[in-house]
Amino acid sequence: MVSYIVKHTQLPEAAIQNTLTLLNEACTIPFISRYRKERTGNLDEVQIADIVKFKALFETLEKRKETILKALADQEVLTPELERNIQQAQDLTTLEDLYLPYKKSRKTKAEKARQQGLEPLAKIIMAQNASDIEAIAFKYVKGELTSVDAALEGARHIIAEWLNERSDFRNHMRYQLERFATIATKVVKSKTDEAGAQKFRDYFNWSEALNRIPSHRLLAILRAENEGFIRVNIAIDDQRVLDYMAQRSIRSNNACSKHIELAIKDAYKRLLFPSLSNEALQNAKAKADDAAITVFAKNLKQLLLGAPLGEQRVLAIDPGFRTGCKVVCLDEQGQLKHNETIYPHAPKHDSKGAMKKLSTLAEAYGITAIAIGNGTASRETEALIKRIRFKNDLQVFVVSEAGASIYSASKIAREEFPNYDVTVRGAVSIGRRLQDPLAELVKIDPKSIGVGQYQYDVDQTKLKNELDRVVESCVNAVGVNLNTASKSLLSYVSGIGDKLAQNIVDYRAKHGAFASRKTLLNVPRLGQKAFEQGAAFLRIKGATNPLDDSAVHPESYALVKQMASDLKKTVHDLIGQPETIKHIPLSAYCTAAIGLPTLEDIVTELEKPGLDIREKAKVFTFNQNIRTIDDLREGQLLPGIVNNVTNFGAFVDVGIKESGLIHISNLSDGYVSDVSAHVSLHQQVIVKVLEVDVSRKRIQLKLHN
Repeated sequence: MVSYIVKHTQLPEAAIQNTLTLLNEACTIPFISRYRKERTGNLDEVQIADIVKFKALFETLEKRKETILKALADQEVLTPELERNIQQAQDLTTLEDLYLPYKKSRKTKAEKARQQGLEPLAKIIMAQNASDIEAIAFKYVKGELTSVDAALEGARHIIAEWLNERSDFRNHMRYQLERFATIATKVVKSKTDEAGAQKFRDYFNWSEALNRIPSHRLLAILRAENEGFIRVNIAIDDQRVLDYMAQRSIRSNNACSKHIELAIKDAYKRLLFPSLSNEALQNAKAKADDAAITVFAKNLKQLLLGAPLGEQRVLAIDPGFRTGCKVVCLDEQGQLKHNETIYPHAPKHDSKGAMKKLSTLAEAYGITAIAIGNGTASRETEALIKRIRFKNDLQVFVVSEAGASIYSASKIAREEFPNYDVTVRGAVSIGRRLQDPLAELVKIDPKSIGVGQYQYDVDQTKLKNELDRVVESCVNAVGVNLNTASKSLLSYVSGIGDKLAQNIVDYRAKHGAFASRKTLLNVPRLGQKAFEQGAAFLRIKGATNPLDDSAVHPESYALVKQMASDLKKTVHDLIGQPETIKHIPLSAYCTAAIGLPTLEDIVTELEKPGLDIREKAKVFTFNQNIRTIDDLREGQLLPGIVNNVTNFGAFVDVGIKESGLIHISNLSDGYVSDVSAHVSLHQQVIVKVLEVDVSRKRIQLKLHN
């Protein structure tokens, strides 16, 4: 396994071996990367995740080898050479090719021909020595075989299967498909007028090299095919492959060679090309999936690590017209204190009453910030808010509603607010997103947050695994307040999971706030292993031991206490005192288990304990004159917020319903290979309007530097 992972990752063998040992001891990626740096050689989370990935691939490969070897042994066809080849196979494709001739498949033309006794005839033809193959074939005319032609056709079916099973032919065809295949589409004319056809019209009658097609375009084409608007075809130079096969199969120019030539064409058209062209398309799809998942993961990380407002009292508004604007007031911990509905917009137009109510609520609940959902009536509600003369200056934020409706109808929301309807829950989610995006967004399926490309078209298992890893990474990088965190947030803490998260919440409800990390060991079913994995990622504000509100692991508490004692100080004296801390001789505390990487992390944490790695939320204002797509004009410069990043460009919210696209070619005057190198999710930007297509609701933008 180690050599397999080394081959695919190029990481040091010792680091891989130690990481595998830790993984087998049920250690998590965040724990290993943060607290076992000496053993891993300072591998980061991405490198450890790669080890996990290739460990799983190796185990899948080995399991498949066992299954195949057993099947071959049961068939009594396992030779020492075949067994050796199977054991040495380094990928599933090679393995399946080795097994292909021995698979017990459904009824095939070749199998039927064998049952008719035609395999000896096929061997004679392949030997290419017979001068009168038809005379020989006549001997096989009996029973169902009523003619020489039928016998020869059956023999050719057997030969075609042999050719299909040859690894050299299969690999040559894979090479041709990989290097030279084109993907072409043909529109289904009967579907062009149907709803939904317009969004795919760019891909009607399209053609390009399969190995160069961008991931987003391939996924779009496959979606269009799946919805019945186009047909997709993969093509290569057929004759090039046929010539290759003939050169390596035909040794003479006689009657036998003609039948081999026919078998080659049959094998190619009926067996090889359908199977391997589909394999090539699936491989291209897998690469496109990986690219899309990578983009989604980057976006999700940026979203989860979005700037929090912090512990402030927030008035949140889920705006609307006919049904009114749902208003909620939240305390510093996000607890719901009040809710009601106001009707400032059409059709009721009670703007004066709404303004008075909002002013009263802001004063009554000590509100310091207002969060407005960015959906329907958002701009109108924002304008209304800015007309109110509040007694205190309030910060006003427009917050993404993406996924809020999913949360509001979820089991988690029902458990949190069993006595309130979905509108109240949605408004609460908007307010909490402003306070702490990470804590709120972990309650929502990442696919519903709207920061990916074609997330419903990619491999769903791969997507879930990667997004779960990103959420886990973000939660543990930031840390979690043990006494306020929801079950959802706690479940992503290293070593905790759903059941222990529920036990922690239940224990907290029964016994009150945790006074120390050590108290975690009193939680039912939370043993030493879970404590080791998770305790350092949990924070206790105002704890007696200041290290309980830091990223210092409890296993290092005694070491920190010794450091303080050697300086004739207490641990409290070290917290936030870089001048004192710099006098600690780190090398003096190095041991076989704890080296400089861990010691340096400890010192950094002592200097700024519990430092939030996220930026603080900033107020942003859209152009107040832009309300709909009809207000846009070419050449305008507008403020906007990046709300999605893809491989082909970035989408920007300029304050209207439709987001504009900065195509990758418009991110810079020079060549751009990576969109995320130029913009990031939630980045505030200035864009220039290049083109407005009102009928298709498309806006082309350019990043203004």
